[in-house]
Amino acid sequence: MEKPKVKAGVAGVGSIGQNHARIYSELDTADLVAIYDTDIARAEEIAGKYGGQPTQSLDEFASMVDAASVAVPTIYHREVGSTLLNADCDILVEKPIADSIDDAKALIDLAQQKEKILQVGHIERFNPVMSQLEARLDSPKFIESHRLSPFPQRSLDIGVVLDLMIHDLEIILHLVDDKVESIDAVGIPVLTKREDIANARIRFENGCVANITASRISPERMRKIRVFQSDAYLSLDYQDQGGWIYRKDGMSIDREEVEIERDEPLKLELASFIDCAALGESPKVTGHHGAAALDIALSITKLIEDSW
Repeated sequence: MEKPKVKAGVAGVGSIGQNHARIYSELDTADLVAIYDTDIARAEEIAGKYGGQPTQSLDEFASMVDAASVAVPTIYHREVGSTLLNADCDILVEKPIADSIDDAKALIDLAQQKEKILQVGHIERFNPVMSQLEARLDSPKFIESHRLSPFPQRSLDIGVVLDLMIHDLEIILHLVDDKVESIDAVGIPVLTKREDIANARIRFENGCVANITASRISPERMRKIRVFQSDAYLSLDYQDQGGWIYRKDGMSIDREEVEIERDEPLKLELASFIDCAALGESPKVTGHHGAAALDIALSITKLIEDSW
């Protein structure tokens, strides 16, 4: 007997949320039943394109779905997420989980109280590149990441650290799995009142150092990470989903191409979320993971702003 599909919906169908709606409409395990946006015309447009019913209120939306993506602006994550959790919905909250640690903890506590899933949308954890990192690394010593993009005309309520760098911060915390000892950071506002380009250097208690650069004013797009450990150096490209591993062989270095089975990370992320909702399993990126990445991102942002 075929298993029933999870009734899914998207709250907030801007540039990110519309892609959630597209993928839910394509998943065999999900039934896109509802769309919510404060712009009713926008909700109707996306529903007409991908299916589901455009709803007039968040309460109406919550009454129709079992699992939902929260892709509203960050400042509304707690409000919208709490409404859905209180209506017994499993939720996937786009990153960052919230705009403050207090709001993040409130969502985590409520999800635990309601025994519902709270997944955070750190999409790179579902990039096929990640499985190669996890399989080959056991003791990273130095990590360098670059995440650059042209000016996005979105997410301007937050700076580049919370917009882009937080992806790499969550990945690095996952790979190193140790306490942060110190942070140095610099950032510059260019087109907005918040930092549009930033660099952070993080030292962990085990000695690992991570150097992270993020920019949303670059003429090119780049999403790359290089990880060094005692026996190897891995260079991977999140964007192209390819890379190389370098190993020492006597007095020379051998280079081997990393074979990666390419796929759309957002599709993998949402499919995993729907599976967790159907089975009641813990997600790969929990509220606690999202809060840890937010905590360090806020620390970096404060260091930057204090320097102005």
